[in-house]
Amino acid sequence: MRYADGGGLTAAGRAKREAVRFEAAEMFEQGVRPPEVARRLRVTRKSAYAWHADWREGGSAALASRGPGGFRCQLTDAQAEQLQAELEAGPAVHGWTEDQRWTLARVAELIHSLFGYRYTPRGVSYLLHRLGWSPQVPAHRAVERDEQAVARWRTEQWSRVRGWPSSWARGSSSRTRPGKT
Repeated sequence: MRYADGGGLTAAGRAKREAVRFEAAEMFEQGVRPPEVARRLRVTRKSAYAWHADWREGGSAALASRGPGGFRCQLTDAQAEQLQAELEAGPAVHGWTEDQRWTLARVAELIHSLFGYRYTPRGVSYLLHRLGWSPQVPAHRAVERDEQAVARWRTEQWSRVRGWPSSWARGSSSRTRPGKT
């Protein structure tokens, strides 16, 4: 299943699954047992039994969608727009003059200084993704790259690294049946 950009199901996906659970609730009301509900709705028995337990305790309302999972964003829509504008202004405007790259740590620091919220690097990554920002890969190789040294390493070192270690031998984990040679 393909998830929405923010992770989890889209609102339409949640509504579709909720409709299946409500259909199961109608079957439970008619006395249909969970294994038959699972077969008719083409879901696992485990799901049908879990829905049945929830339905017995809270009725059809217990099978309603609880909304998207995960933590709610700490930033309001206006704050997210302000953050977007600050990011587009660039790192130099905020004091990072040594290079023109936004790192997750820098964005987390910017969010803290602007809004007072602390984000982990992973949380910043989710937030940036939701705002439409993506990680960038440099278009050009580093100026300092030494192509001759890279070629030398590939021929001398890589051929040794990628091969099988000499201590590995074909064999069997059985004590009574030795491996083929």
